[in-house]
Formats: sequence, C-alpha cells, structure tokens
Amino acid sequence: MRLATALSVLVLGASGVGHVMVNGLNADVNRLDPFHGLTDRPRDTGGVNFLVVGTDRRDKLSHEQRQKYRLGGAPCDCTDTLMLVHLSAGHDRASVVSLPRDSYTKLPAHTDAGTGKRHAAVPAKLNSAYAHGGAHLTVSTVEAMTGVHIDHYLEVDFTSFMRTVDVLGGVPVCTDEALRDSHSGLDLPAGRTNLDGGRALQYVRARHLGDGSDLSRMKRQQRFLASVIEKATDSGVLMNPVKLRKVSSAILESVRADDGLGTEQMLELGRAMRRFTAESSEFASVPVEDSDFTVPKLGSTVKWDERKAKRLFDALRADRPLTEQKHRRTERADGDSQQAGKADRPATVRIPPSGIRVQVENGTGREGLAREVEAELGRTGFDTTGTPTSAAASDVARTRIAYDPRWDRSAKTLAKALPGAKLVEESGRGPVMRVTVGRKHHTVRRVRVESSAPSSEPSRPAGDAVKGDKQASCS
Repeated sequence: MRLATALSVLVLGASGVGHVMVNGLNADVNRLDPFHGLTDRPRDTGGVNFLVVGTDRRDKLSHEQRQKYRLGGAPCDCTDTLMLVHLSAGHDRASVVSLPRDSYTKLPAHTDAGTGKRHAAVPAKLNSAYAHGGAHLTVSTVEAMTGVHIDHYLEVDFTSFMRTVDVLGGVPVCTDEALRDSHSGLDLPAGRTNLDGGRALQYVRARHLGDGSDLSRMKRQQRFLASVIEKATDSGVLMNPVKLRKVSSAILESVRADDGLGTEQMLELGRAMRRFTAESSEFASVPVEDSDFTVPKLGSTVKWDERKAKRLFDALRADRPLTEQKHRRTERADGDSQQAGKADRPATVRIPPSGIRVQVENGTGREGLAREVEAELGRTGFDTTGTPTSAAASDVARTRIAYDPRWDRSAKTLAKALPGAKLVEESGRGPVMRVTVGRKHHTVRRVRVESSAPSSEPSRPAGDAVKGDKQASCS
C-alpha cells in the first residue's frame, strides 16, 4: 500500500538537481539496520532488490485525521503491506511483487534485540514477523520464503503515504462502478476521481469491496501505484529544485531505510525511475494455492502455490522480466517443431501474449478447428483456457475477437496473431478474450514484444496481476 510513497520519494529525491540537495535529503531519512547478524542469506544476484514495508503506525496523524479516515483503534505494530521491488541490472525495468500479509510461513529462529532472549522457529502469518522481531525478522522471513536476497529496506507508514499523495496534487483513479466501504469510509463515484492523501488511504486500505479478500485489495493497491508513478514522473516537482527540497523533506520525515541506501544509491535509482512510467513496470502477486488455509491457533491464512511461486522468484533472481516467462518457455519447448506456416517473421506487439487469456470457439462445421487454433495460440504464448467449444453459430465466415474495451491493447496483440480477424467490443466481458473461429482469417501468426516496449501485463505464472489496458469509463 505504501510502495507508492517509497518509489515517489526515490523519484523526488534524485531527479538530477545534484549531490548537495540529495545529501540534505539523505540526512532526513530515519535509519535502521535490518541486516545486522543475518546469516545463511540467499546469494546476491543481478539487479537490486528492495523490501518495501508499510506499517500501521499513525502516531503522527492528528486525532481529527484518525477520526475522519476511520483510523481508530490501537495499531498492531505489524506490517499492513509487503512488496518486493526488483530494479533490473540495466535499470530499464521495475518488477513489483506483492506478498500477501496473511501468508502462512514459519518465522526463523531469532534473538530478541531488546532482551537477548532466543526464540525458536514458529508457524505464523507473514505480517506478524514485524511484531515479533521488527525489520530484522521481517527481512529474514521474506528471504527464507522467497530465496531472494534483499539489498535495501524501506519502511513507510500512514503519514508518509498521505503526504506523498498530497504533495503530488492528488492522484487520479478510475472505477467502472461506485465503490463504498463503511469500514474504511470510502465513498467513490463511478468514473475518474482525483484522490487526496486521506481518500487515497481509504481507497488502498478498503477490505470490504468485491470479495473482501486481501488479494483483491492488493490488485487495487497495484493499480493505484501505477497511477502514482505516472503522476510523479509527469509532475513539475521533479524540475523545481525549491519545491523538490520542500516536499521531499516532508515525506522523508516518516520514512525509515537501511544505512546502505545513501546518496549514491538514491541518485542511481532516481535516474532510473525518471525513465519509468506505469507501463514500464511489472506488477504481480505471489501465486496462491489456498486463500483460506486454516492453521491451528492462526486461523485463516494464505497458502502459496510453491511451484508457481518458485518460478516467479527464480525469474527475479535471474533478473528476467516476469511477463516473458511463459512465452520463453513455450519457445524453448517448441524449438524447430513450429509449423512452416508460422515460420514467417513474427509480428511485433506491445502487450506480451503471456498475460492475455483466450477462450476459443468453433464457428464452422469443421471438426477440431477450435482445438487446432487454440493449440497454435498457446504455442505463440497466449494463455488459452484449454477448453475449446462450439459457438452458437456454425456458419461464421470471418474470425471474430470479442473483447472488453478496457483491454483494448491486449485485444490488438491478439489481432496481430490472427491477421484479418474482426475486433468486436463487448463491454463487461472482463479480461478473457473470446475468439470465434470462422472459415477465414484463422491462421495464427507468431508475435514478439517490441524490444523497446514497456511490459505492463504480468504473465499468469507470475501470479495474480494487475489487469486492464485502460479503464473504459475514464478513457
């Protein structure tokens, strides 16, 4: 939830105005050492990995603010949000992975920093690591679960989140329907709304929307983060040294970071972040096997899909784009066995096929045609459902692609793979495209992602990802 704050701070704190200013900003950051004494850590690999932690601290907010934004009650001194942010070695890609706070884990054995008491490993929810052993145990737990070496640690709270949104002049969000949650106080109309810090906090904290799960809340947080990155990189704050110093100082007062995140690292990361947009970053969640895994004394927890999660974190360690995993595996598996009809030069696209879900239907009397087309689309990298069916009509002449207008760019990628197919808008359809195979235009062409194109559609192997190329009601 507060990753938006951290990334915005890094953008604002290193925008090319010089080492003198950044040195000043560096002094504003509260420091801690979350890595002291850690042993048996994962091997350090390519790129830079940040663990961004959002806590439920609210002590710097006024009583009026806590009342207005429904922040009553005592904080649990735990992590409300955890995200892994991987900056590629080439500084051309940021991969953001949300870690469900209720993830079932085993806290590593550790020594209490205050009392010196030794604690044995114990089953727990991931967000309780902070309450049991602070940043130190949180880093240790995440590294043990993911096998990813954490290079830097950033900790932010409600105050820093609200300040970031406010100094950016608010952040726009778009919803296709009104959103109301009496618990958080969220009350948004359908369409586009510019949120100030308080309303933004309600938006990302709301847990009583849709299915009410923490997983759906993480997707909303990721969408908001994309908007924050876009707003921060477009903001005049970056080019105004006076305003930059003022707003950055205000934000950094409520941020804690490791000692290693100094001037040089902030400048380096800031320069990279200035090139990013919402589209040049990948957003994914850890794949989940059971979102209601009951554990004695812990209650309902989130159990990861270990096989898929390993694949996701293997990609991070290897400094590979999350969005290309499935496509690359498919290409390796097929090798030279691809049919001659697909040997032509592939069409270039901007949205990777691996994040595009496709249902194929046969609109002709030719038996097995839907299965053939589905197999070809799968070999090309699309995420097919594996259940080809017969369409209502069996006399379709031209192949049709039905798509929700919110996923219009994904539809264009699919159309590149089916040259001549007709695109048909179908509002409310959701992320799954429907291909009705006709007598014509059902030849499948290979596609490849433009080398300069940013990846904004995480693949399904990478976990539940932010979906939607645009919001129809705000376009």
